[in-house]
Amino acid sequence: MARKKDLLSGNGAPNGAPPKGTLVMIGGSEDRSGKMRILAEVARRIPSGKLCIATVASTLGAELWEEYREAFKKLGVKTISHLDMVQRHGTGDAADLKAIRGAAGVFFSGGDQLRITNEIGGTEIADEIYRIYAQGGVIAGTSAGASVMGETMMVAGRPGSFRIGGDLRMAPGLGFIQNVIIDQHFAERGRITRLLAAVAHHPKFLGIGIDENTAVILEKGQSFQAIGQGAVYVLDAHDSSDCNLSEENVEGALSIFNVQFHVLSDGDRFDLKTRTPSKKRS
Repeated sequence: MARKKDLLSGNGAPNGAPPKGTLVMIGGSEDRSGKMRILAEVARRIPSGKLCIATVASTLGAELWEEYREAFKKLGVKTISHLDMVQRHGTGDAADLKAIRGAAGVFFSGGDQLRITNEIGGTEIADEIYRIYAQGGVIAGTSAGASVMGETMMVAGRPGSFRIGGDLRMAPGLGFIQNVIIDQHFAERGRITRLLAAVAHHPKFLGIGIDENTAVILEKGQSFQAIGQGAVYVLDAHDSSDCNLSEENVEGALSIFNVQFHVLSDGDRFDLKTRTPSKKRS
């Protein structure tokens, strides 16, 4: 069997050094008014620091800002700022830089992940966010804000059965985690086939699907834990065989063999270096 590719490279840190921070990737529709368990995991990692709420992905930035600010205030976060850019040429404005500088964590709301990469990718603000993560801060995101964490992200794809020439479209993400593709609202929107198509196209990538009100918490780029009421799904096509993507029949159904499929529930873990799951410790 071929040696499995190590996923731990780069992760947004300077010079490819292992990051010291934490990624919290949420499948969307997280609890924002009850026990708020997932948001509490973000808040407890910023005990006395500043949290920047980035609503860049959404056209409803003002509304989302108010909702998340209220939630995080209830969870004890003392200093909260808002990053809501609508045009790329504004990414260097003093107010935007002030919102992100000095933050111990950044939380990306849902919306359209392409808005995030189009507006902040390659900017001074992006550099600040990478620095926060590399130096031990928290980068969290829900829905589109989770998908953008990888170096490559899905931006389109039907939830139904995939054809070889289907409408799956990929784009560069922010690259906090390498060789991983993240999908969200996973079981609720029947997205297993599009994630399978994604890893069939890119078998070196691990596919991670996250249900609603569920999250993946990745510590220091090493291993992640699933938390929440739903499940986390891991698709590994590294040792797959007999994939028919190269065939000329673009209307034919996708065929791929020997794909590993793991389902993790609350407390279960997954080691990114060895690509192996482990059960919740009692």
